[in-house]
Formats: sequence, structure tokens, C-alpha cells
Amino acid sequence: MPRQLKWTDVEDIAILLAEKFPDLDPLTVRFTDLHKWVRELPGFSDDPNKSGEKILEAIQMRWLDERE
Repeated sequence: MPRQLKWTDVEDIAILLAEKFPDLDPLTVRFTDLHKWVRELPGFSDDPNKSGEKILEAIQMRWLDERE
């Protein structure tokens, strides 16, 4: 059984997003969409209300690093 993802698993989430959306520039993604996409990732099980702009920005920046 895969490990359950939480909002704090920024690196793992960024890798999954980079694999799912290989041609998408993370800097063009609205935080509302990013929040939704993270919640829809396989294995994600954290409380949707536990994320905020700081966490979403960290995910976005790590996702950007994955593309480079």
C-alpha cells in the first residue's frame, strides 16, 4: 500500500505533479487549481483545510525545480 501523502510532503507532491503535468509551467497555475490537483493525487489523505498559501507556494517552487 502506498504511503499516505500530507501537505508537508512537498517534495513527493511536486514530483507527482511534474509527472502528471510534464508540459505545464507551475508558475502559471492558480493556487485554487494547485490545491485541487494535490487533493486529487493518489495517496493524498490530509485535511484540505490544513494547506495555505505558504504550503502551496512551497509545492509550486519545488515543482518548478523538478522541471529544471
